[in-house]
Amino acid sequence: MNSDEKYMRMCFRLAKRGKGKVAPNPLVGCVVLDKQGNIVSKGYHKKYGGNHAERDALLKLKNNEAEGGTIYVNLEPCSHFGKTPPCVDLIIEHKLKRVVVGMKDVNPKVDGITKLQKAGITVDFILTSEAEFLNRVFIKNMTQKLPYVVLKTAATLDGKIASFEGDSKWITSSEARSEVYKMRKDFDCIMTTSNTVIADNPTMEHKFKCILDKDLRTDKNAKIYQQGKIYVAAKENTPLENDRLDIRAVLAELYRQGIYSVFIECGGTFAGTILKEGLIDEVYQFIAPKILNDNKGLSCFNGDDVSKISDCIKLDIYEHKKIGADILLKMRLIKK
Repeated sequence: MNSDEKYMRMCFRLAKRGKGKVAPNPLVGCVVLDKQGNIVSKGYHKKYGGNHAERDALLKLKNNEAEGGTIYVNLEPCSHFGKTPPCVDLIIEHKLKRVVVGMKDVNPKVDGITKLQKAGITVDFILTSEAEFLNRVFIKNMTQKLPYVVLKTAATLDGKIASFEGDSKWITSSEARSEVYKMRKDFDCIMTTSNTVIADNPTMEHKFKCILDKDLRTDKNAKIYQQGKIYVAAKENTPLENDRLDIRAVLAELYRQGIYSVFIECGGTFAGTILKEGLIDEVYQFIAPKILNDNKGLSCFNGDDVSKISDCIKLDIYEHKKIGADILLKMRLIKK
């Protein structure tokens, strides 16, 4: 690993500290070196409305220790006035010689690279694909005006989420269930269906929940309604498509309400349907070391009729780990 990669990966680690606190802004970390190559400051974007990573790092300098040095940042420095002044102006003011960037900002208002180069500062890019992966939520928000969507499932080795009678407690271990509670905090909203609410009566504790309930079948005394802000998508407030709620329209409405990431917990029919419709960005799948061994059991994905293996929806596993007795796979959908 060369020094540029070393410091950019340090930026990634710093940026992740802002996870769940900076949306709709991106995750950004920053490392500043003096002209001898020594670290003189570090920073990251801590919360929405707060200082950007470059400003957080550079304002910590008491003198002009960074003059002639290098600044590493995983996202192109901003060049416009927003909640804070442009970061490029501060970089120029501190007389840095070189800026190493992970990725170009997809916000059309930003053109920090041009301004830096006009000021005689060298700009280099490194680890761009990793920088884009880190800010995949921000990229989708900015380019599609939709929230980033992750589907969570928990199944046996043979892909079952419940017996044919609907018994599902508990497929995974208590450790896996505790992990799910922690996962939810990384998202702006939990989404589920009326079928899940009626069948399981879950609490799904969270600050914001979306219930897909076309015909308003759920009981307002159900546990899920007792905590958090609730948005109910029904035929009265949502367009229908083939007599079903238009989920893309629901996601667009959530985005308008300031929801930038959605965590879906649901049954196999809805999971299969939204997978087929291409509305999922990632799948988090817990796999329990259990085999139901019954084709009448309920499957974790059941939304299509497919005759060829070549027509499978393909995913890329980017993380796997053992949690309790179970395995967690985190996967991105491979877009066609």
